[in-house]
Amino acid sequence: MAKIVLGLGSSHTPMLNVGREEWPRFRESDPTITQLRDRSGELTTYEELVTSSELRNQEWLSPQSFHSRYDRAQAGIARLRDVLDRVSPDAIVIIGDDQHELLHEDNMPSFLVYWGKEIVSRPIAPRLPWDWYNVANTHYFDREPQRYPVMQDLALKIIETMMRSGFEVGAASGLAQDLGENHAVGFIRQRLMPDKAVPVVPILINTFFPPNQPLPERCYEFGQVLRNAIESWDEPKRVAVVASGGLSHFVVDEELDRAFVEMLRRKDTARITGIPMEKLNSGSSEIRNWIAAAGAVEALDLEWSDYVPGYRTEAGTGTGIAFAVWR
Repeated sequence: MAKIVLGLGSSHTPMLNVGREEWPRFRESDPTITQLRDRSGELTTYEELVTSSELRNQEWLSPQSFHSRYDRAQAGIARLRDVLDRVSPDAIVIIGDDQHELLHEDNMPSFLVYWGKEIVSRPIAPRLPWDWYNVANTHYFDREPQRYPVMQDLALKIIETMMRSGFEVGAASGLAQDLGENHAVGFIRQRLMPDKAVPVVPILINTFFPPNQPLPERCYEFGQVLRNAIESWDEPKRVAVVASGGLSHFVVDEELDRAFVEMLRRKDTARITGIPMEKLNSGSSEIRNWIAAAGAVEALDLEWSDYVPGYRTEAGTGTGIAFAVWR
């Protein structure tokens, strides 16, 4: 029987793909973000955030702060990569979100399991008006199309188990022409996997787009069923489960992030599943990926974590950058 031997969680923000001198340059892009939400979950504007004394984080905006936080974040990536290299699992289940890359309004399942024999990493065309940002986005993917294996038998076992357990999951065995794996999966492959060819099972959760975003408790239950599927798979394989994304963004909510990491440490299921839905909008919605992973690895302990408040503008915009290891 298969066994979950490792859990990982990692933010996948473009802040992790740029150079340390480029963090201040998000001042160029952040004023254009639409659907900004404040820490209460209410819609707001960049200008309103700038004028809010609560969200003025000038102490975070010095070159020294940018550099030290950048270095700490890169050290977190390096640590996860090293752990994954040393554990060397036979398969990696990646739980991420999609931002209108593979899934669109004409087909947006709450949960989707990819079960094709392989998946392609494909470079994307520049689509933003900032060259430095376009370069950052290229780091989610290979420079030339590359095909990578999927652990198809495990993916089919997950789908079967989900269906028998009341999760009518979406299923995909291939991608439309000229599409490749999305940024949530690509980040894990490019930045955390020393051996990029380890078979994966991509799982996508609709974290962003109403009206069918799953509740936190449903995400946790999904993770529990995922664990059952893996552990009942009749193969002597060692499996890692990885959450890709989060934590809070595009406005950093340090209180939410730190409390959430502590919930994970304490295995406080009631609080994890009770996070208010209004806190899980916009980029902060990606916390759902971590909630699902927590359900899958609840038999493991949170061995290590780190949190970097990724403030990058006077408006308090940025990403709560987090890393975790369960073993």
